[in-house]
Amino acid sequence: MLIPQPCFSTLYNQPTLSHELSRHHCNSLSTPSTNLSLTNHKYYARKPGASLFGAVQCRAQKRSTQNEIQEDQESVIDYDNYEDDDNGFSARTRFRGRDEERDYDRDPEFAEILGSCLDNPQKARDKMEDRLRKKRHKVVQTKTGSATPMKVSFNKFDFSNSYIWFEFYNAPLEKDVTLICDTIRSWHIIGRLGGCNSMNMQLSQSTFDKRPNYDAIQGANVTPATFYNIGDLEIQDNLARIWMDIGTSEPLLLDVFINALTQISSDYVGIKQLVFGGSEFENWKENLTSEDAGCSIHKI
Repeated sequence: MLIPQPCFSTLYNQPTLSHELSRHHCNSLSTPSTNLSLTNHKYYARKPGASLFGAVQCRAQKRSTQNEIQEDQESVIDYDNYEDDDNGFSARTRFRGRDEERDYDRDPEFAEILGSCLDNPQKARDKMEDRLRKKRHKVVQTKTGSATPMKVSFNKFDFSNSYIWFEFYNAPLEKDVTLICDTIRSWHIIGRLGGCNSMNMQLSQSTFDKRPNYDAIQGANVTPATFYNIGDLEIQDNLARIWMDIGTSEPLLLDVFINALTQISSDYVGIKQLVFGGSEFENWKENLTSEDAGCSIHKI
């Protein structure tokens, strides 16, 4: 639509409202030659042709801004649809591993307890105690040993050349044999290093009413008590034996060994009796080998 202007010799297209809004939106790019003024609802251009140039610049700036916004949106990671990479890790679960390792919903009861720790610690504590009471049989394991105290006896015992005999209530399992062997091995190492020397008991024979005092010269001059040698553990059904050579008459070595076996018998594997000395013991057979049923030899 063409509107003649009395003050101009040329005719101009009347700008539309959307055009005017676009130009106002791009005021930051306008130049002195593109400024418009509104007087009595009429638009006046100070220089002909400048409005077209400003509109072109405005549209170009809008397209550039829209492209930048679109690129920013595309660069945002969609965590809901983001897939794991070849190594099984995603940006959201980088440190959790594969899906099969993130199955933490197997125990909803425990998840509820953890969820209430911050809001109501006392409630979470009560729930945990109730859980322990209900599942006590799974958490606290019963003793596998014997409530009957282990019997200890001596039969012609010689510190330098004797057997130690074991009688179990049942044939020991593999794990029980491993525990017994480890105990004997530890006992032999401590004894061989002179750790069980009753001639140097400075701390155990002194009172702790004041600060303990240890005389290093006295400890160095004490006659050593060394565990000389030990054999292999031999097992036949529920019987076992081991040969030893302590060398010196050191009863403290025997006390340490008996104390350890007493605890093992009570908590892990029941030992009916422990006999020091003697060349024979009940149903023990000397001619059996490790290949026979119920017979085995374990290196110490």
